[in-house]
Amino acid sequence: MRITAPLLAFLLFASAMLFAVRAHAAPAGSADDIDKLLADKGLMAHIERAGQTVSNKASELVVNAMGFLGVPYRRGGNNADTGFDCSGFVRAIYEQSIGLILPRKAEQQAAATQNIERNELQPGDLVFFNTMRRAFSHVGIYVGEGKFIHSPKPGAEVRVESMSVAYWNRRFDGARRVSGQDGQPAQARDMRATAAVQAQAQVSAVNANALGARAPLLQANTPAVQQLNQYMIQAQ
Repeated sequence: MRITAPLLAFLLFASAMLFAVRAHAAPAGSADDIDKLLADKGLMAHIERAGQTVSNKASELVVNAMGFLGVPYRRGGNNADTGFDCSGFVRAIYEQSIGLILPRKAEQQAAATQNIERNELQPGDLVFFNTMRRAFSHVGIYVGEGKFIHSPKPGAEVRVESMSVAYWNRRFDGARRVSGQDGQPAQARDMRATAAVQAQAQVSAVNANALGARAPLLQANTPAVQQLNQYMIQAQ
């Protein structure tokens, strides 16, 4: 079965709602019911493959970034022909790799993305530094193992450096995760959360209608469960 973009979004959506319902203490047995539901409908294997696709997307972004090693720095530059500045490089990589257009300036990119802890960094995340005595004045892309790729300064070229080097470690200003696009690690949890809710709602309503009864609503007072209940009411 070929996993299309809409199907991938649905599967990610489904696995995340599974996580959300569990995490917010749905009534006893509901998590097991959702597990069985997804297994019965053959969705578990697809969700696992969708998770692998998320990982592949991050790897693709990093590999694409590595393809620009050696491109010279140019203030205001945003392509390989003229050269890159730091934020122009990040913006170009995200646009070319996954079709997402980030803001142009480093501080704008920091404001538009999700704040994460340094120990939560994954390949493809953004790392920011204070190199000009102002917050978020430099940005790069984390590639794993404590290293990041960036376009550093005039006279230099796109290169990979270690965040543990004293200069960068001292100026580290925060980590961010990009969200809002299919296949991004940041969005996987949210998309998976919404889909398990929708999946259970649809199947519960269908089963209830077949029996001539109303599907029972969950009792946990959380956004995820409230959304599930709304789907179930609408479906009936």
